[in-house]
Amino acid sequence: MLNHPTHERLIELGLGGMAKAFEEQRRSPDLEALPFEDRIGLLVDREAAERDTRRLTTCLKLAALRQNACVEDVDLRTPRGIDRAVFAKLVSGDWIDRHENFLLTGATGLGKSWLACALGHKACRDNRSVLYHRVPRLFEALALARGDGRYARLLKTLGRVQLLILDDWGLSVLTVAERRDLLEILEDRHGRASTIVTSQLPVDSWHEVIGDPTLADAILDRLVHNAHRLQLAGESMRKRNAKTITLDEQPER
Repeated sequence: MLNHPTHERLIELGLGGMAKAFEEQRRSPDLEALPFEDRIGLLVDREAAERDTRRLTTCLKLAALRQNACVEDVDLRTPRGIDRAVFAKLVSGDWIDRHENFLLTGATGLGKSWLACALGHKACRDNRSVLYHRVPRLFEALALARGDGRYARLLKTLGRVQLLILDDWGLSVLTVAERRDLLEILEDRHGRASTIVTSQLPVDSWHEVIGDPTLADAILDRLVHNAHRLQLAGESMRKRNAKTITLDEQPER
């Protein structure tokens, strides 16, 4: 059977969702009883839903989040120092619109990266641009970009994204080049975009990790003064999960 000309025209216009819904309506006699406005509404809703799905898929691909995490799956029952009211405000994303930062610290295994990626995923769902980087790998990428002429372009990308996630900050004292790179990134973003930083070190120790007192003052001034902070504490989630698995595997007695 030949395709209906309206179906073909919808595809030509880039309205694939409406085209699918149109064909479904043609094959569903029950829908003929619906008012004209309702049938048109179904077509429009299908197109909007498919566009939202494509947009989210593209946003998540560009974000390159390390963890496949969602805020709905965050464990708020396990004691880690996560206040429900504070977390709800972070999930809302209003702080991103205000170009504020979020500093997430705590010992290894408490789920810092997972929480950061969950907030990044939510930002993508809210139609905000997101980019994830582990700090050690980011500095390597910047060093390579400086050598092959992509440095300015990479800095521009890091500067314009609405939410930048810098994971695993403070694993080692910064080199001279790394200090300058970090200052350039934060200077471009200051007052214009939001940054999430995760670290095993408390914020009070970051000055020493940067190394140079003058640059440390400049970097932290752009990062800390308008930032929300969350210090995680408690038992490692990895150890807790391992215990759960071990108990589940024990034979019944």
